[in-house]
Amino acid sequence: MSDASTAPLSPPGDAPLLIEVEDLHKTYAIGVRRLEVLRGVTLAVRRGELVAMRGASGAGKSTLLHLIGGLDRPTLGQVRLEGRPLTSMSAAALARFRNHRIGFVFQAYHLFPELDALENVSLSARIARLPARQAEQRARELLTRVGLAERMDHKAFELSGGEQQRVAIARALVNNPDLVLADEPTGNLDSRTGQEIIDLLWDLRRERGTTMVIATHDATVAARAPRVLELVDGRLEAGVRGEATPCKHGGNPC
Repeated sequence: MSDASTAPLSPPGDAPLLIEVEDLHKTYAIGVRRLEVLRGVTLAVRRGELVAMRGASGAGKSTLLHLIGGLDRPTLGQVRLEGRPLTSMSAAALARFRNHRIGFVFQAYHLFPELDALENVSLSARIARLPARQAEQRARELLTRVGLAERMDHKAFELSGGEQQRVAIARALVNNPDLVLADEPTGNLDSRTGQEIIDLLWDLRRERGTTMVIATHDATVAARAPRVLELVDGRLEAGVRGEATPCKHGGNPC
């Protein structure tokens, strides 16, 4: 379906910054111990970029995605989306912001098992206060686009892993988010199904212009990404492949 060679290596240089992460630290207290997961991560991502983030287990990939997406708060540092600081928003405002502006795709799918595919996808739109008929129509269109036109009325537990991940992708896109964060989207899938999910994400990104940041162990995902970064011991190494996007704070590569 997709061919990485048809995607530009980077978005236009004048594309606005969507994500700004500045000197981000995250430390967890475990009893009397302190576990420092992120140690001063700085990153900028322009609108329309697709960035793959590699790293060993425990390197902090999931933690960084959760902080970028406002699912957790940093110990130190700042996260901005289109210049808006997420770290200063109230919990209620942040929840509304996430629902409207950010889509999440998780390795474990996180679907409601008692709901069918259509209900799982349309629920996110209903939470965003979209009218029921419009939410269902949008969910049907997306499920058809991800190849599940004949499986919409199946409960989540009746779907294969690949089908559940397709539902999760449709759910992530149903509110037309500016940003999709995918945490190991192929991690629970066999190689063939994982390749289909990669194809689908790449095609949807090209069609919709959605900015995507993908945390992955999958070498195939990294090999096809226009820009690849690596987390090592809680620090980000830029320029593994693709140009590091300049921060607007000082103009140095992030």
